[in-house]
Amino acid sequence: MSNIGRVISRARLEESLYSWNSDIESNTVEVHIHHLRKKLEPSLIRTVRGVGYIIDNDDE
Repeated sequence: MSNIGRVISRARLEESLYSWNSDIESNTVEVHIHHLRKKLEPSLIRTVRGVGYIIDNDDE
């Protein structure tokens, strides 16, 4: 929530989650985003294709 309005890449999210230097080959981030969308308003977290995720707080 501290990055509202900024696109955060999947790689940056993985770096925050995993502290070791290894190649992470899982869909953990996507699954977690899916669960967050189910618990929160689905349109709150938007995927920016090829870039990452953004938290929108626009009331459109």
